[in-house]
Amino acid sequence: MYRRVNSGRFIGLTTFLIVVVMAVFTWVMYGMAQQVFTMTDIIEELNESIKTMVGTQVSMAKDMHDMSTSMGTMNKNIIAMNTSIGDMSSSVGTMSQNVGTMNETMVTLSGAMGNMASNMSRMTYDIGHATYAMSNPMSYMWGNAFPF
Repeated sequence: MYRRVNSGRFIGLTTFLIVVVMAVFTWVMYGMAQQVFTMTDIIEELNESIKTMVGTQVSMAKDMHDMSTSMGTMNKNIIAMNTSIGDMSSSVGTMSQNVGTMNETMVTLSGAMGNMASNMSRMTYDIGHATYAMSNPMSYMWGNAFPF
């Protein structure tokens, strides 16, 4: 029942098994170290990507702020333009009324010009008779009671 523990075969076998267990442990630890190394590389790349993403977000926030400022300015300009268009519409309405008044005046002026042309024609006729009377004084003596 009692067996010697320090025999050469038992010590050799035990040493061999310890070496095998240590080799397996070392192999497992090496594999885990490789995985940790790979994971470290991935985390470093992720860190760089996050830095780039943060820079992009900061740039985007600045661009959005600038865009908001520009839109505020544009809104003010559109309000001013709307007011100007209202003023222009009022001016066009006034101008339309003035053109209507001018059209009525032109009708009256056209009638006055017609009357003036008629009067000029009669005046020319009368001047022609007066010129004839001045150039032919004898016409006073014969014919008409009036020389013209």
